[in-house]
Amino acid sequence: MRIAHVAPVIHPVPPVTYGGTERVIADLAAAQVEGGHDVTLFGPADCTLPGVRHVGDYRSLSWHEQQGGCAPPGLPAVLEAQLLRDVLTHGGVHDIFHLHGSAHASAAANALGIPAFRTIHWRADEPDHVELFRAFPQERIIAISNAQAGAVPVANLAGVVHHGIPTERYHSGNGSGGYLAFLGRMTDQKRPDRAIELARATGRDLQLAGPVDPGNPGYFDEVVLPALDSRIRHVGSVDDAQKQDFLGKAAALVFPIDWPEPFGLVMIEAMACGTPVIGWRRGSVPEVVEDGVTGIVVDSLTEAIHRMDEVLQLDRAAIRLRFEARFSAKRMARETLALYREACSSRSSKESSASMPSP
Repeated sequence: MRIAHVAPVIHPVPPVTYGGTERVIADLAAAQVEGGHDVTLFGPADCTLPGVRHVGDYRSLSWHEQQGGCAPPGLPAVLEAQLLRDVLTHGGVHDIFHLHGSAHASAAANALGIPAFRTIHWRADEPDHVELFRAFPQERIIAISNAQAGAVPVANLAGVVHHGIPTERYHSGNGSGGYLAFLGRMTDQKRPDRAIELARATGRDLQLAGPVDPGNPGYFDEVVLPALDSRIRHVGSVDDAQKQDFLGKAAALVFPIDWPEPFGLVMIEAMACGTPVIGWRRGSVPEVVEDGVTGIVVDSLTEAIHRMDEVLQLDRAAIRLRFEARFSAKRMARETLALYREACSSRSSKESSASMPSP
């Protein structure tokens, strides 16, 4: 099958450090290539994805920001225009479009008459997505959790496919560092302040990894920074190699979100390292974390404090095995491909019916 992934213009695929969307695109595309499919990536020039045909001669927004600090406000629109040009010029030879960001790509796929799927790597109930569903009813949405799927109109929903990562990327660690880990943006949606409260209440060290949220830098300066000391540290952003050490040595990952998380890739990265997850019951968390097996799902800080000993007793080898069974990149690719084939089969049937002579 000839598959075209259309990536956002924000980060390269795969990302250097932060960029869950781009990491998922990279892992899905690589698994599809391994499965024998012809895969093209439409995305920034700084993408590096072996075995995948790449189209795009513009640099990512993050590259521009690294060169000169704050990018001009009109730059994203210019990058999106180049992406649209590339899809319209080179996209017509594909069997499937899989869209991951730009709404411009929806218009291109519609103009080319090629079946389009979209993965929304954010909450699906916001006004821009509601309007997208209305404007492009033929576009099929692949939800990344049942929680997210609830906001997608039934007519648009293709199915639910949980994220996955290559099983060989991480290996099970022993938790020898003994600390609690938090990995994510420093923002009030991710609530690192809750992780700080939990660490203090249970007398454990805490390491916070992740970038300061560019949309709300004041949160880090006013809430997180004053709480840092010798036992509560911010270690900055981490890449894949650093994640192995960071998550593998952690006693547990704290995932104290305060928003309807559509998936939460870091939870399965922790499980891949055998590290249990302490997750707040919001969004996808109850789907991803098996309470009492791969972590605990809590409703409050008080409950997390009371169940700390329980989560630290969970079997790290068993957590790793559940990760392999539920969240591999190959499983993600297999389930996604099944949705593609269903769409292609339906399209072929309709075309055959339309070409039959009238009696």
